[in-house]
Amino acid sequence: MSHNTKTTSKSIASKASKILTNPSSSRIAKELAGSALSQAQRGHQTGAILEDKASKVLQSDKFSESTKALAGSVLSQSNKKR
Repeated sequence: MSHNTKTTSKSIASKASKILTNPSSSRIAKELAGSALSQAQRGHQTGAILEDKASKVLQSDKFSESTKALAGSVLSQSNKKR
């Protein structure tokens, strides 16, 4: 697995934190938030399953702008070779 040099921005990390602490946030929003936070400082890379979920979020009209922002961040830190 290649090492990711990109990290989550402070504004996205802040959104992710708020989503994780909000009991009414959707399961997918929380998954994306967790992934974004795990990539905030360590340079972790998005897994293939979450890449697929994030892609579907971006293509759907039913998700909020915050959830789509997280999806975009997560996808920007994915493996470009996949």
